Amino acid sequence: MGMPSTASARPPGRPRAGVNAKVFAATLSTVHELGYARATVERIAAAAGVAKSTVYRRWPSKGALIVDCLLDAFGPAPLEGADRAEIMSSVIHWVARTIGEPGVGDAFAGVFSDAVSDPALREILSARLQDPYRLALQDALGEPEHRVLFFIDVVVGVLLHRMGMTGEPMVDSDIAALVEMVLPHFAEGPGPT
Repeated sequence: MGMPSTASARPPGRPRAGVNAKVFAATLSTVHELGYARATVERIAAAAGVAKSTVYRRWPSKGALIVDCLLDAFGPAPLEGADRAEIMSSVIHWVARTIGEPGVGDAFAGVFSDAVSDPALREILSARLQDPYRLALQDALGEPEHRVLFFIDVVVGVLLHRMGMTGEPMVDSDIAALVEMVLPHFAEGPGPT
């Protein structure tokens, strides 16, 4: 009998590192190329070079995949600044920039639209995507939940509406105008509860 191997044991099968990143990149490129409705899990899996079952093992539905893809695309919110106005301005610019990335605005608008008539997806969208950012903004701004939700509604709603109506992200001058419109309502501190 030989000596036991000192090499670390590796689970059987192909390595899984990077699968999520490949699927997320394929999701955004497929949505960008075909549109949200035609970007099926089958097409996304094919574009990622993975089996459809690989995708469904990680995400039970297209909506759940899109939500996690959006979380990856957005990353952490930029919540640093000298004051509330700087924090909110950086958040608005960050959301606008990210929604303008190829496939992101389409994916966001598509999953949002599906969630209107799908309570389970609406719960996933709220709990996994909106709530972490809402809580971070509440902490950073010292605002109550209803005011942060209104801030999110106004900013994201305007940006997605522009994408839906024109197919293009909002231009810099319009983003600056949005910042100018939103800041006076929120920059002075918590409003009435």
